[in-house]
Amino acid sequence: MPKALFPTSRRGFLTATALAAAAPVVSAPAAHASSGRLAAVRSAAASPASALVLQWYDVTNQAVTAAAYAEPVTQSRAWAISWLAAARAIRRDRGEDFTAAAFVTALHDVLASLVPAQQAQLDAALAASLDAIPAGPAKNRGVEEGQYQAAAVIAQRTGDGLDTASVDVPWTPPAAAPGVWQPTPPTFGPAIRAGEGQARPFLLVSDSQFRPGPPPALTSATYLESLAEVHAVGGATSTIRTADQTNTALFWEPPSNVIYVQVLRAAVAASALSLRRQVALVAAFHVVTTDAQIAIYDAKYGYVFWRPVTAIQTGSVNPDPSWQTVFPTPRHPEYPSGHCGYAGAAEVVLTRFLGRKAAQPVSATSPFAPGVTHTYETWPQITQENVDARVWGGIHFRSSDETGVEVGRRVAAYALARIDSIGLPTLRW
Repeated sequence: MPKALFPTSRRGFLTATALAAAAPVVSAPAAHASSGRLAAVRSAAASPASALVLQWYDVTNQAVTAAAYAEPVTQSRAWAISWLAAARAIRRDRGEDFTAAAFVTALHDVLASLVPAQQAQLDAALAASLDAIPAGPAKNRGVEEGQYQAAAVIAQRTGDGLDTASVDVPWTPPAAAPGVWQPTPPTFGPAIRAGEGQARPFLLVSDSQFRPGPPPALTSATYLESLAEVHAVGGATSTIRTADQTNTALFWEPPSNVIYVQVLRAAVAASALSLRRQVALVAAFHVVTTDAQIAIYDAKYGYVFWRPVTAIQTGSVNPDPSWQTVFPTPRHPEYPSGHCGYAGAAEVVLTRFLGRKAAQPVSATSPFAPGVTHTYETWPQITQENVDARVWGGIHFRSSDETGVEVGRRVAAYALARIDSIGLPTLRW
């Protein structure tokens, strides 16, 4: 299949002062609390989210966290297949008792299979949920349907290449050359996630279906502007990066799902969706973002582009051997940005289900920025923050961030148009 080609946009890098002044920052809640826009963001009162959905959202989060998967995409897979099984189990409206029993049973069975060490906790949660449902044929049929869908999805996804061993296959980098990825300081450790772009996606025809065109040439204006920007604002000792920008860079240092699991929960809690739509949203979110991660890593290891720290320390344009990033560079090729690909896909899913704005502002914290809370009113706001954060941390070129967003958006648009092919309720409403 032909590869999707699209141009990357870029923000002009004018002067250090102009960049620092113009860069958008998402501040802590106090700044948002004083915003006059909050009243407009809150539309008509949304119905409360199902307590059962939020309860099992938290059960899932606890189980996936306890699994301590080494790679983010394996965590996403666990969310995706457990909630996909649940969504399939309740796809048709067969009454409240059937729906509740099918939902919790499907989630329990998939999670117990994936994280057997959590069996006791999962069994207790299931027993509590089932005890609250009146005995009868509807409950019994719901349990049977949940068991059936859990087993079916587990079987379908077995051997999909998203286990840790398959994702982290050994990989030898090419010989050092301008533009070619090499191990990065401070550890100069071997590359990771080399197998991620070879995994079996949920909905894409192939891993390379949305591979973008190659990164900008090292002599192009796009590359030179991106290089100058990250050199100036992304270094550990930058004098033009503001404190808020540094906090934002650190805020997004962890894998994207660490932040987005909070965003998605808040969005579900504030939504006016039915229980079935809430479950479909969680399932679709993780199915689509899993596919986006696969697509991004196909491109990363297809192009093997160097990181800013290598380009700045050893390149021919104003080399600066002492330059360092705000935090250690992830150990895989640069182009395109994984964080931004995830954000672009997440933005499209959330917009399709909930509209461009959150029903009410959603907040998240980060283990890498203690005491900092970021609050968002729109989904594109989070995407833009990802783009900026990876530049301000010295991890990515802005053009690579913007390309990552576009890949994620394209993957999501394609996947959502075909979501019913894997048993999720159609999104054509």
